[in-house]
Amino acid sequence: MPDQSIAIVDERQARLEGIALRVGSCQLCALHLTRTQGVPGTGPASARLMAVGEAPGEREDREGRPFVGAAGQLLTELLEGIGLSRDDIFITNVLKSRPPGNRDPLPEEVAACAGYLDAQIEVIQPRVILLLGRHALQRLVPGAPGISSCHGQLVKADGRTYMPCYHPAAALYNGSLKSVLQEDFRRLRQHLDQMEADAEPKAAAPSSQGAEPSVGAEQLDLF
Repeated sequence: MPDQSIAIVDERQARLEGIALRVGSCQLCALHLTRTQGVPGTGPASARLMAVGEAPGEREDREGRPFVGAAGQLLTELLEGIGLSRDDIFITNVLKSRPPGNRDPLPEEVAACAGYLDAQIEVIQPRVILLLGRHALQRLVPGAPGISSCHGQLVKADGRTYMPCYHPAAALYNGSLKSVLQEDFRRLRQHLDQMEADAEPKAAAPSSQGAEPSVGAEQLDLF
């Protein structure tokens, strides 16, 4: 039913656009007084991978798109290094408005934006949610170990699959983290490929005897 599938994707994209419109006019917290514009996120409703960062920075606030500054350039490089494009994924943040001076999000700001992020996840239904930094990890998997302990691993929580990573901005200040991020993104590629293989109809295939160990050994099931 190709026409039906297209209609479903179109309906989901329309729902995402509706969320974006609400973000644009949002006044649920005081950040609307200092921002230039809301930054809801970009990407297709059909994305199998979703990336969630902390909050828009100065350039994101100006352009209305997430991850377009130096950290965004590194994110693009990391994605391209595993054969993915920014156009393949949905990219957003815990906060949809820039905090003044790029300070950390306040709890009341995170709570105010929670409904938008939850709605985006519900529409997209990604196979994996890439958590970029501790704020995204704390928001979506509050019971998880610290990011230094669980980065690069799949985390199962409330029926969803997450993979925490250091925020790309951290590698701009600590160059040694870039190689850690590159390795974590290689693991991400393996996780996605394994999920694709698991989703395919099973056929009798004796060749699986010699396959690489499953990445399931690296999963953390929290709930």
